[in-house]
Amino acid sequence: MLTQLKQGAKVVGVKQTRRAIDDGRAAVVFLAQDADPAVTAPVEALCAEKGVPVEQVAQMKELGSACGIAVGSAVAALLH
Repeated sequence: MLTQLKQGAKVVGVKQTRRAIDDGRAAVVFLAQDADPAVTAPVEALCAEKGVPVEQVAQMKELGSACGIAVGSAVAALLH
């Protein structure tokens, strides 16, 4: 699934991901397991409310790399 994130349309970060979920554009949301739960928990709750599937990624660094950025990311979404 991370390979799709590398090549497909995506958003990275909490604000952009929450906006994509609210707008119905998020197909799958990725959460880094080593991120602060205070950051990821509200996004996970929004996904449950809106019926968006969630995939767990082991590390922020791995998620950031899959998104094509040089820093870690706690949250990202693959768009429809």
